[in-house]
Amino acid sequence: MVTAKSESTVRNTQSFWKRISDFITKWGTVLTVGVLILYFSLTLPTFLTYSNILTILRSIAIVTVIATGVTFSLTVNGFDLSIGSVATFADSLVISMFVWYQMSTFPSIIIAISITLVVALLNSFLIIKMKIPDLLATLSTMFMFEGVAMTYTGGGSISEGMPRLDGTPTFGKIPHTFKLIGQEPYIIIIMFIIVLIAHIFLNYTKHGRYLYMVGGNIEAARLSGIPVDKYRALAYFISTFLAALGGVILASRIGSAQINAGAGYLMPSVAAAFIGYSVAGAGKPNAIGTFVGAILVGVLENGLVMMSVPYYSMNIVKGGVLALALMLTYFKKDE
Repeated sequence: MVTAKSESTVRNTQSFWKRISDFITKWGTVLTVGVLILYFSLTLPTFLTYSNILTILRSIAIVTVIATGVTFSLTVNGFDLSIGSVATFADSLVISMFVWYQMSTFPSIIIAISITLVVALLNSFLIIKMKIPDLLATLSTMFMFEGVAMTYTGGGSISEGMPRLDGTPTFGKIPHTFKLIGQEPYIIIIMFIIVLIAHIFLNYTKHGRYLYMVGGNIEAARLSGIPVDKYRALAYFISTFLAALGGVILASRIGSAQINAGAGYLMPSVAAAFIGYSVAGAGKPNAIGTFVGAILVGVLENGLVMMSVPYYSMNIVKGGVLALALMLTYFKKDE
């Protein structure tokens, strides 16, 4: 009798700890965000004010848009490293349309994004036709189009009233309509719309399910009649499109084209996309999880700035907290 009770107690204890482990694995990132918000709100009285919440949402908008593009590349078991260069290229193109060529808002945006889709075309060619691994192919296009962007601008920045490097005067102005895109509430609304559309596309359309099937088992997907190459290319076109859109929003936000302006968005976007894998136990790249990952990055960065942490020490703290979030998410106790 005593032995039976002891075995039952052990089983109940193991079951309890398994439930705790599963809960932490499923909600580790959300718990980390909650702990950070609690800590910063207790330490910084102004952290949870309406204006600071808007600041956080505005600060993560571009990262979220670009990271959502990374999420699409991850659905097919790929990885797009060229997103930072794409954002820089789109930033340079759209500002040049205004300042150099005196074009209006919507034609400039359409032309800039259309031209940057060449990156997706090249990525797809290298990965699908040339059979180069995704990481290596997009690494090469990252360097290539970083150089293209710098060559296009002559290695300098572009802003209103600034002559071109050859001395040619410029007379174009950045339209007020375009500047609104990078301001709240528009930048925040765009972010939410992108996340919502991506979530619906990936979870409630056959095309989204096909992307996941290709990423899960490419041979099984091919045998099922899915045009694997087309869906892999689609993932990279969407990734490039959203990175370009992020670059356009960045251009609106800063009002100029700066050298390598999009480079700083590569790692936060990649981090947000990978953190989002396991939010709510999804176990796969997903738009809502990516958004939560972006919130984690944004809350952490905002809190560190408000605490006056030296900029050269921020990456230490950010890297540590992100590692903790990932450990809570992916660590499972032995069963």
